[in-house]
Amino acid sequence: MPKVSEKERIAKIEEKLKQLRAVQQRKDARTRSVESRRSRREEMRRKFLVGAIVLAKVDAGEIEEQTFRQWLNPALTKLEDRALFGLDIT
Repeated sequence: MPKVSEKERIAKIEEKLKQLRAVQQRKDARTRSVESRRSRREEMRRKFLVGAIVLAKVDAGEIEEQTFRQWLNPALTKLEDRALFGLDIT
């Protein structure tokens, strides 16, 4: 059985280290991706719930519809968004 030189052993170990680092980078990227998706999902859920609460309060008369429209008017700029709430399309 031929002996493996130290340089060859070092080269093999360095190659293995390079492969392990690549695997770790992929794992880290996946973890970041999963966390990012979770964070976006939670943010969308918060927005949905706040919107539902505000709309319920408008329907119940706890928030005046005129006040609600004053909040929406400067905030909504897309034509389809303004149309959805019956705001003037200007």
